[in-house]
Amino acid sequence: MPKLLYITANPKSDVRLSKGAQIGEVFLDTFLQERPDVELERMHLYEMEIPQIDMDLLYARAKLSFMGYSFEQLSAGEQEKFTAMHALADRFIDADYYVFVTPIWNLGAPAILKAFMDNMFLINKTFISTPEGPKGLLTGRKAIHIQTRGGIYSTGPLADFEMGDQYITKVLTFLGMDVMDTVVAEGMDHFPKKAPEIMAKAKEKAVESAKEMAGSKVSIQLKAGLS
Repeated sequence: MPKLLYITANPKSDVRLSKGAQIGEVFLDTFLQERPDVELERMHLYEMEIPQIDMDLLYARAKLSFMGYSFEQLSAGEQEKFTAMHALADRFIDADYYVFVTPIWNLGAPAILKAFMDNMFLINKTFISTPEGPKGLLTGRKAIHIQTRGGIYSTGPLADFEMGDQYITKVLTFLGMDVMDTVVAEGMDHFPKKAPEIMAKAKEKAVESAKEMAGSKVSIQLKAGLS
């Protein structure tokens, strides 16, 4: 059964309190109406234990990649964290469709999203090195980002400073995914009276994008356990 992985990076777990989540649920409802055959898995990052790249993980990766160590030669802490990293990556790899819902904070994405995605950069599992440069292995998958912005970043003086959507879309592209145009709701803090109109337009775009994703075909050759 194909799977859609729905990832939210916002401490507001109550949909009523999160504009991004409200747009995301519209996307999900539309997608699942179009594709009832797709399994939905949710990841609310603020409710997960996400492996952090600390000293143990730095040494574990170095020892296994170029220092000649076997997994059994790692310390107990290194083994535990390295195993947790790969387990999370396997859950990620096992999807066909991906929806990320995030706000923009201080010009970028919430730090927890970066911590999560750090677990997805695994040589020979999610990307490989080639003479022409790195090549993503998560091909055949479709992904989209839904982002809410209090200010205006699409044009004007902040256009060059938006690094949240740029980050996640570039990461997913690097890993080999087909990334759709981002659904953006922006300016709701600057123009609070226009917030209902801004939200309505974003939801319309979410419906359109969900139908587009639902109508697209994925062609994944390998899933979890890719190596």
